[in-house]
Amino acid sequence: MNTPERTAAVPSAADAEKHATRTAVIARQLDQIAPGAVRVRTVPVQADRDGEQRLTTWVALDDALGGPIKADRDAHRAARGLLRRMLPAADWTRPQVYDAITGALAVDEPTMPEVLHR
Repeated sequence: MNTPERTAAVPSAADAEKHATRTAVIARQLDQIAPGAVRVRTVPVQADRDGEQRLTTWVALDDALGGPIKADRDAHRAARGLLRRMLPAADWTRPQVYDAITGALAVDEPTMPEVLHR
């Protein structure tokens, strides 16, 4: 008996072009903000400022090999702002990682190495 299979929606050519254009714009602007930055990690954290708990965001900028990019506070803030403007539908209350090469934004949750699963 045949059972229907659900297939993932195939993006249209227009959607693929839009994604490629947005990826190129983000990559170009990110390189202007922090030359060499390819990956942006954001993590919301609770911070104590003058006895008051506030939600803030920790931002890390990495190069293509995963090494940290030296950048000042303004560059980190600008990179976060760029992503929030270009990807407004993302859930920024969770840790996220953006890859400027692929244009992929993913929830950045820690995982256990495979060898420790035993």
